[in-house]
Amino acid sequence: MKPAQVAAGEYGARIQRAEYLASKRPFAAEVLRFYARLAEFQKTLYAEIKRDIAPQLTSRQPGSLPSPMPSGDADRLLSRLQSFLTLIAQTAPASLAAAAQQISELDAPSKLSLLDAYWDIGGTNDQLIGAFAQFVPRAFVQPLAELLAVRTAAPPVAADTQHSCPLCGGQPLLGVLRPEGDGGKRRMMCSFCLQEWDFRRIYCHACGEEDEKKLPVYVAEQFPHVRVEACDTCKVYLRTIDLTKDGNAVPLVDDLAAIPLSLWAQEHNYTRLQPNLLGT
Repeated sequence: MKPAQVAAGEYGARIQRAEYLASKRPFAAEVLRFYARLAEFQKTLYAEIKRDIAPQLTSRQPGSLPSPMPSGDADRLLSRLQSFLTLIAQTAPASLAAAAQQISELDAPSKLSLLDAYWDIGGTNDQLIGAFAQFVPRAFVQPLAELLAVRTAAPPVAADTQHSCPLCGGQPLLGVLRPEGDGGKRRMMCSFCLQEWDFRRIYCHACGEEDEKKLPVYVAEQFPHVRVEACDTCKVYLRTIDLTKDGNAVPLVDDLAAIPLSLWAQEHNYTRLQPNLLGT
């Protein structure tokens, strides 16, 4: 596993793809335009973190990504968080905007606690800030997690298929089929640090089922490059972005645009192991 460098160009590709898909898919336009605004903020935050904090960070060993914030940076972090909350309150759909407003009213220790809890791979208290409790810390710390991931030593090649991210232990967010030879190589993208690792083709990412008959695949005509890969054993599904069919796709963004596929999965009683950033 080789962590990819995250640069302004990669954030730019996410933003450009979100704006393009928003113009092509009216049913997802609100979500995609909101994501484009969010990615603009993340792009700036990543650059600031890299400039101000990265020089203090050392190379890390794989297995976890402990919080990167050195002591003494709490005020600077909270200032950035408040700017982020203001953006969400002004631009997000109503439910997310309300959650952001609720978090903005917390005191400083509670806000820091909220961010620290998420570093335990989603340990947010839903009762404190409602159904969208995870969105704010997840979206805000994503650039930090990506920065730490590229500064983490690549783990040794595992003998068995790894169900969680070798760098940080996060759950798979989605699958990616990348061109290789005459076909495609299957990889998983981490829901926490967004890095990828190799994964077997006929194999459930949740329970390890290997019987192809129990691993149905659904592809909608309007999304020929997006697959719903389900498992009838554990009733969990994964969306996979097939770059062999659309080389212009940006997996993180195309997943957000595939809202109707979530409805199909729900109708067939499949559950996503780890929803995307916007809960679809």
